[in-house]
Amino acid sequence: MIYTVTLNPSIDYIVHVADFQPGTVNRMTKDFKFPGGKGINVSRILKRLDTPSSALGFLGGFTGNFIQNALVKEGLACDFTQIKEDSRINIKLKSQEETEINGAGPQITNEEIQALKQTLSKVEQGDIVIFSGSAPASLRKGFYQELIQIIKDKDAEFVIDTTGKDLEEALDQAPLLIKPNNHELGALYGVTLDTVNDIIPYGKKMLEQGPRYVLISMAGDGALLFTPDGVYQSNVLKRPVKNSVGAGDSMIAGFVGGYAKTKDPLEAFRWGVACGSGTAFSDDLASREMIDALLPEVEIKKIQE
Repeated sequence: MIYTVTLNPSIDYIVHVADFQPGTVNRMTKDFKFPGGKGINVSRILKRLDTPSSALGFLGGFTGNFIQNALVKEGLACDFTQIKEDSRINIKLKSQEETEINGAGPQITNEEIQALKQTLSKVEQGDIVIFSGSAPASLRKGFYQELIQIIKDKDAEFVIDTTGKDLEEALDQAPLLIKPNNHELGALYGVTLDTVNDIIPYGKKMLEQGPRYVLISMAGDGALLFTPDGVYQSNVLKRPVKNSVGAGDSMIAGFVGGYAKTKDPLEAFRWGVACGSGTAFSDDLASREMIDALLPEVEIKKIQE
């Protein structure tokens, strides 16, 4: 079974404004409201790949009800921990440039924390747990490490997609997959990484620190997969780019869904690239039709031992 954990879910309120002008009244041309949060995005793509998953995390208030109802309507299995405060709302403003205003998130009580841990303790050997996104500021430092220990005690696998100290502390815990983008990878090591040649030494360094696979997304420059057998690069698929929200989450979903079925990292990489690109080419997350159309176009080549 695959579980996704989203500690700080949201309603993603996506607003299109033709020519946004600060300090004045602006009229939107269209808007969308989607259940948001990186782990939730992963579960939504897994559903489109006919791969079962269960979405875990904290949900509360009228915003939490919207998120839960939207996911149930899509047919997702949910086992969220209910909290007293409202889940957050994130605003994605699309105009000449894309601007995001993300909510801080609710206060989480000790009782709510223990309830989530109890839910997570249901995982079994062979399951895959995907931890995605930032934690609410109210959670204590090192909280991800507490959750990872639960997974390791159950002899299950985990994937973590976050940044900063939480990511750094997870590396030596042998995650199945880490997926930073080139900027996040550079920030972790205090360097600027602009080209593939810049990235390769640091991708290898990250792999040596404990993950089984490292997947580096590079926006318009494709992606790199670091494995014990070598470094692989995908081609760049060509379509008009509509959306950057959820593309990385979709890539993780494609990789984990493919890997759970085949145990083949290169086939999983192909699915990851198709899913991530499909979301970039869509208003919401990629549809199955979009993913199926893109998959034959994905090319993977080995570029280094």
